[in-house]
Amino acid sequence: MHDGDLMKSTDKTTITIPVYGMSCQKCVAKVTAALEAVEGVSAAVVSLEEKQAEIRGGSAAVSRAQVEGAVVQAGFRLEPPEEKRSSQDASQTPPAASPAITETLILQLAGMTCANCANTIEKGISKQAGVQSAAVNFAAEKLSVTFDPTRLQADDLIAAVADLGYKARLVGDAGLDSDEGRAQLLWLVFAAGLSVPIMPLMWFAPFDTATVYIIFVLSTIVQFSAGLTFYRSAWKSLKNRATNMDVLVAMGITAAYGYSVLALFHVLGVSGEVFFETSAMLITFIRFGKWLEARAKGKASQALRALLQLQADTARLLIDGCEEEVSADRVVVGDRVVVRPGEKIPVDGLVVDGSSAVDESMVTGESLPVDKSPGDAVTGATLNASGRLVVEATRVGSETLLAQIVRMVEEAQGDKAPIQRLADAVSSWFVPAVVVIALLTFVVWYGLADAGFLFAFKMAIAVLVIACPCALGLATPTAVMVGSAVGLNAGILFKRATSLENASRLQVMLLDKTGTLTRGTFAVTDMVPVAGEDEDELLRLAASAEDASGHPLARAIVRHAVERGLVFAAASEVEEVGGYGLLCTVGGARVLAGNSRLLQREGVNIDVVEQQVEVLARSGKSVVYLASDGCLVGVVALADTLKDGAVETVDRLRRLGLQTVMITGDRRAAAAAVAAELGIDAFEAEILPADKQRVVRSYQQQGRLVGMVGDGINDAPALAQADIGIAIGTGTDVAKETGDIVLVKGNIRDVERSIRLGRKTLAKIKQNLFWAFFYNLIGIPIAAGLLYPAFGLVLKPELAGLAMAFSSVSVVTNSLLLKRYAKYL
Repeated sequence: MHDGDLMKSTDKTTITIPVYGMSCQKCVAKVTAALEAVEGVSAAVVSLEEKQAEIRGGSAAVSRAQVEGAVVQAGFRLEPPEEKRSSQDASQTPPAASPAITETLILQLAGMTCANCANTIEKGISKQAGVQSAAVNFAAEKLSVTFDPTRLQADDLIAAVADLGYKARLVGDAGLDSDEGRAQLLWLVFAAGLSVPIMPLMWFAPFDTATVYIIFVLSTIVQFSAGLTFYRSAWKSLKNRATNMDVLVAMGITAAYGYSVLALFHVLGVSGEVFFETSAMLITFIRFGKWLEARAKGKASQALRALLQLQADTARLLIDGCEEEVSADRVVVGDRVVVRPGEKIPVDGLVVDGSSAVDESMVTGESLPVDKSPGDAVTGATLNASGRLVVEATRVGSETLLAQIVRMVEEAQGDKAPIQRLADAVSSWFVPAVVVIALLTFVVWYGLADAGFLFAFKMAIAVLVIACPCALGLATPTAVMVGSAVGLNAGILFKRATSLENASRLQVMLLDKTGTLTRGTFAVTDMVPVAGEDEDELLRLAASAEDASGHPLARAIVRHAVERGLVFAAASEVEEVGGYGLLCTVGGARVLAGNSRLLQREGVNIDVVEQQVEVLARSGKSVVYLASDGCLVGVVALADTLKDGAVETVDRLRRLGLQTVMITGDRRAAAAAVAAELGIDAFEAEILPADKQRVVRSYQQQGRLVGMVGDGINDAPALAQADIGIAIGTGTDVAKETGDIVLVKGNIRDVERSIRLGRKTLAKIKQNLFWAFFYNLIGIPIAAGLLYPAFGLVLKPELAGLAMAFSSVSVVTNSLLLKRYAKYL
């Protein structure tokens, strides 16, 4: 079909077009919504795996150009990336088209020493054939790769990382030393044990001329044991045509140690003062900083590790009436497991036998155990508090709720916030710039200022070792790690680092009414009996009639009667009339229950309650009329009640400076009543589900950043269109939620909490970046001797190294302060 061809319902009914650039279900929802907004399109089916969309036409004619234009306008592509396209063009016999499948894999890394190492891995893996994207979180030491599994496997990616000079493994596998802090402590103790004696030996020289040779031996051991890691890392970096912090450290310690060796043995005519202590103490101080940094980074990732530890290791399989204890990963869907009191439930499933109270605080945050009996759903990793349960597995392994949450948090921590691009850009040229500054420092002091060689030489070394790209690299990911962990503990899941940052910038918050601000279930609010009747008799009659109906209003009336303890008779001769109500017989009397049209059709006079009914209708309430043997008995009013905390949430959002807007399909009068009760700024009434995306877009066209709160599945197009989609989760399948933020507990108050947490995290990132830039802008000039002419102050290289180490530690520690904010959520 050519571009100008039309799609008609009487001719070809579908058009299939390629769609590139999608990476998640939110992208799918956005493309779907864009295509269905095209006039004449009746439906669009978009496949993330196949990277294509199938468009079905309605009564109007639709051209391929129209639907392709809608895809491009939505921000996606019709062609594969340039690299993949050129490789296809180069092939003489292109393979037959096959569905494009992508997978995302998270690998645990080891061997990185600074942010530039992370950039090296990112660039190296991104160049691999079949890799769509790669992102490294330096703070979490994780690599997130999206790739084509038909061209690459996990082993290939691990090997590619190894070729770059680093180590990688699948998350959860053994093989790498996970306790980096312990390893760094051992190296610190070793280096300090050899370096500390050098200082008194230099001052007191107890062995006369032999003392300097003892110092030489001690510093040599430190140089090529504890200091060897800097040489290895520098070599890996240079081999990959990149530079990292260890290049600077290696240059600094080599210059200090190398000059001292030449001077000691009078090689190449060099003689004079030696300063072996500089390189030895420099290595020790940097090791000290690495240990502190490892400890701080470990605390930042504590929440995720604690979550992983919640998983049950074993399960009791019930086989032919016998219990067999097996590894939890052996359980498959359909198996039945026995859970005794005090044990963790190993899988998501349904209770088939037994009753108990289950502690679900891991999911809901509620400390009070929830009663479970046959037919109830249970979640893996929750605690069986009392009775014995037999559970049939419905989700196991990576499909359980806990595994989904862990995966989402890992992906969020592996993502890069937009603000990090600045730090990445600076880090790429940082090391070469510092080397140039160090050379200029030496030239200026030795050549122009006529200072001594050793003075200028030490100044240059100080410049090399004080510079710290690590602080820049840690500024954003550590804050994101801690912020997402704080959210995780509060039941707020940020799917991406971008979500944390963008949530802080929102200006308008759109809130779906039903199920978000309201409970989504009706409740009796008012009863208006006519003169001579009382409320109990009215409710008893209504319950008798409505007990035979499955209508939501009918069920609410029956439930209210039961809650009031009323006993009511069963109805007979029930006749339901669609759009009107029902007729039945109760206790020999002919009873009508329905709307005003039903009673008017049956000739019942309702004028006596019309005034009260008008007031109730203006308040957005639904009214059920009751009549017996041709006489009006009264009316029952019902409404979809507000959720606990809805009014408080709207007020808090307004105090944060956001404009709040309610979206509902109700009539304007009913919507106005609910909006007034909520205290909301504005409302959009009579909005069909398919039109919600249009409402979101209309606010975005005003140049404002828009958040949308709704059900993660039903409101998918609107959540996808919004700058930040917030899904009120059900706590069962968070991975399918379209929102950028998922509120696992389903608590409306968490909407405002997520915005506050996003703002606090962004503020912490900005603080970190400020201190990282400030440290380097102040530290490098001081190390270069800026203060020497006026104050005679000189920064020794070893102290410069200590300052460098503490700069990284201070950034991580500042991020950890976010944990204190948890008590204010």
